[in-house]
Amino acid sequence: MSASETLARPESAVGTTAGPATVETTLPVRGLDCAVCAETLAAGLLGTPGIAAASVNFGAATAKVVFDPARTDPDRVVARIRALGYETDAPAGETLLFDLRGMDCGDCARSVEKTVAALPGVALAAVNFGAATLAVTPSPGGRLATGVVTGAVARAGYEATLRDGARTAARIPLWRERRLWPVAVAAALWLAATLLGEADVHPRLPVALFAAAIGLGGWPFARAGLQAVRARRLDMNVLMTVSALGAAVLGEWGEGAMVVVLFAFGSTLQALTLDRTRGAIRALMDLSPPLATVLRNGVEEIVPTAALRPGDSVRVRPGERLPADGTVTTGASAVDQSAITGESIPVDRAPGDAVYAGTVNGQGSLRVAVTAPAADSTLAQIIHLVEEAQGSKAPSQATVDRFAAVYTPVVIAVAGLLALGGWLVADDPRAWVYRALTLLVIACPCALVISTPVAIVSAIGAATRRGVLVKGGAALEAAGSARSVAFDKTGTLTEGRPRVVAVVAADGGAAVEREVVALAAAVEALSEHPLGRAVVAFARHEGIAWPEAYEFAAEPGRGARAIVDGRTVAVGSGRWASDTGVLVAGPLAERVARIGVAGQTPLVVAVDGAAVGAIAVADTPRAGAAAAIAALRDAGIRHVAVVTGDTRATGAAVAAAVGADETLAETLPADKAAVVAALRATHGPVLMVGDGVNDAPALVAADVGIAMGLRGTDVALEAADMALMRDDLSALPGVVRLSRRTTRIIRQNIALSLVVKVAALALAATGLVGLWGAVLADMGTSLLVTLNGMRLARDERERGSLTPRPATHSAGTPPPRQERGSAAD
Repeated sequence: MSASETLARPESAVGTTAGPATVETTLPVRGLDCAVCAETLAAGLLGTPGIAAASVNFGAATAKVVFDPARTDPDRVVARIRALGYETDAPAGETLLFDLRGMDCGDCARSVEKTVAALPGVALAAVNFGAATLAVTPSPGGRLATGVVTGAVARAGYEATLRDGARTAARIPLWRERRLWPVAVAAALWLAATLLGEADVHPRLPVALFAAAIGLGGWPFARAGLQAVRARRLDMNVLMTVSALGAAVLGEWGEGAMVVVLFAFGSTLQALTLDRTRGAIRALMDLSPPLATVLRNGVEEIVPTAALRPGDSVRVRPGERLPADGTVTTGASAVDQSAITGESIPVDRAPGDAVYAGTVNGQGSLRVAVTAPAADSTLAQIIHLVEEAQGSKAPSQATVDRFAAVYTPVVIAVAGLLALGGWLVADDPRAWVYRALTLLVIACPCALVISTPVAIVSAIGAATRRGVLVKGGAALEAAGSARSVAFDKTGTLTEGRPRVVAVVAADGGAAVEREVVALAAAVEALSEHPLGRAVVAFARHEGIAWPEAYEFAAEPGRGARAIVDGRTVAVGSGRWASDTGVLVAGPLAERVARIGVAGQTPLVVAVDGAAVGAIAVADTPRAGAAAAIAALRDAGIRHVAVVTGDTRATGAAVAAAVGADETLAETLPADKAAVVAALRATHGPVLMVGDGVNDAPALVAADVGIAMGLRGTDVALEAADMALMRDDLSALPGVVRLSRRTTRIIRQNIALSLVVKVAALALAATGLVGLWGAVLADMGTSLLVTLNGMRLARDERERGSLTPRPATHSAGTPPPRQERGSAAD
């Protein structure tokens, strides 16, 4: 329990976990001014009949209440909180998530949203156009049948499928798409009517066929348009329906049928194309196997993946996908993590190593202890973040939406004035009404509205497939404008764990150096300090045996001593050696000084008060860090800074090794945000890359914060705008290039949409383009901007820029990152 959480319960209650006869609910609380208020509220709730336990989290402003449903209910809990002087809301039902099909514009999304929100029993409905999902929250205490929601969506002209929590709806082959067949039949009817019109047949026969084409092809968007009107919206379905019916009323049956066929074909093709751009989420969800083999009471059982719980023991056979996050308990194998981290080379996994849901087991058989349920797995979190990102609005999209909100009503008003004026004063009012109907088609801003989201969705999908998690369109656009990158040093530019890089003996000679290591390892084998573990690991690697030590004593942050073979052996920093009277002189003193200047940490080894040698320990730069920074410069980054809490010498050594321009050393975590602000003032927009809790303020302060994903802390991941899902910086330059390419494509799409709209408006107002030409221009432009945005997902150059370089992998959890005698990074 956090420090900000106050728990009140009777002695017989066990925690806040709901028992078999109790129900647990969490409510938001407003009016909590201090921790004392939280204690008061928790105590007041506990005094309510039927409440078994209550905890109030002051930091999160929530109250978790466990109650007996036979004695009380959520409404009484809410009333009790209000009676105690605080405000809260009634708990809503569990949110249902639906996958949508056939949605090809933002107006469609808003119409569906309003239609579903108006249903009885619905508290909230939210459509994510980018991810093609509908989230529906039932009203408090109410029940909502899924058929009611799917029926309402169907009446609006689209398809909704309830997501089962593990997988999306299966992709339907093109030839089985129900949307295509009415369009194909309507097109055939239009073609037959056109050919018959040229032949010597009764004139009513072509008209009947044209009318049938209008009815068959136009019914889906006419029905959707009716729902939009009921929701008080004028979307493209309304405009196209009015235009087609208006043409028929004017006697232009062939023109009306052409409008319907072109629009139906274009919108269907566009919807199918957009479905492909949303394939990133579908591909991620399909990574999770529906079933898992779990060992219970010594017997293997096949259970749904969603039923797995922490502590379950799962068997994963060769070639199978892992069903859940966990830790390997038995067996060894190479695991393909490319779907999660983007790594192209399988990673060796052995007992004690972490594995992730959705990854593929190699040739070995593994037994895995589940550490998180399916809903909380790394894969599930990625899916959730990608869905949120694809539904978020980039700055350019918000600008376009504001423009479209003004553009459509203005053009509709102009069309109305044109029709009315022509009808009153023109010699041929039908021609003016026809021009007005053409303007209604052009009033639809579809191409303009989807110009940004289709590019954002494609780019986020492309990044996700290559191990880069982008949390939204705003971050994607901002990354391309960056001119400076600030790197946290420890764990980001470096490996995050110290290694022995040199050994120096006072008397010289390899044999003496090995003795120095043996003495130091004897002491440090009893220590838990990271530098001590580095010495022990080096001794093991070099095959150096060490004697047993006794009477171990350590001074945190300074050094340690023990009795080895009857002698007092001490290992510590140079300052600690000086403070304790250990004499470091002559050539050894010069070598120790050079170790410090090189940015390494010297550990002086002394026997009975006399220095016999020193061991240089350093956190070495990551393999590929220098290449990544060079690639960033090629991508247009002008300034690279290393931000560290270590000494200037240590930071400068790493900066020189990786090719950075500036070292900002001895920086406290609280000061990192100010450092980012100073870099922005000097060099322009800043990317900040880090992985630790102490990097969170800087990640938030930067124009784009980027966390090192699977290795980074939860705090860093939450604060960041992007995450690299592998311990490798090679994908970072590709992110910058992808961002700039996305921005270029968005600008191309917006420019194309505006040029076509302006040209079509001018031609329609002068009568130089008819209804079918307006539809062709509108739908053609929509398809062009969609296909142009999809290039981000298919372009081979971007694929190459995001492909990871081979990296050296190490199993196990990295040791804590800290160094003796220096500030934590």
